[in-house]
Parts: sequence; structure tokens; C-alpha cells
Amino acid sequence: MTAATLWPTIESPCVSICTLGDSGHCIGCFRTAEEIGDWLSYSHEQRRAIIEQLPRRAEQLFEDE
Repeated sequence: MTAATLWPTIESPCVSICTLGDSGHCIGCFRTAEEIGDWLSYSHEQRRAIIEQLPRRAEQLFEDE
């Protein structure tokens, strides 16, 4: 049994546009600086919860423009 089997990972939503907008969210992946920095230490459930929020964040950020 490998580590990947024991601890399945959720890939990072990073799209290599690492720039924080005025809202404090990355304009590429819509995560906060804290979420980006702590991503590797988050549990599978924490990552899933963040990823589920990203589409709503993207809509809100684009509505504000």
C-alpha cells in the first residue's frame, strides 16, 4: 500500500496566475493567500471544502468588477 492509497490527494486548483486581487483572492484560482500557503497541510476534507467554494468566489469577484 502506498502513501497515495492511504492519503488520496486533491490536486491544487492553481493555474499559475499567482496574483492577489484587491479582494485578497488569487485572480487565477480564487483562493486566499492563507489557503494557498497552507494547502499542503490541509486535510482532504479541507481541500474539498475550499474547492467547492471556488466557483461561487469566482462569480462574486467578477460581479464586483
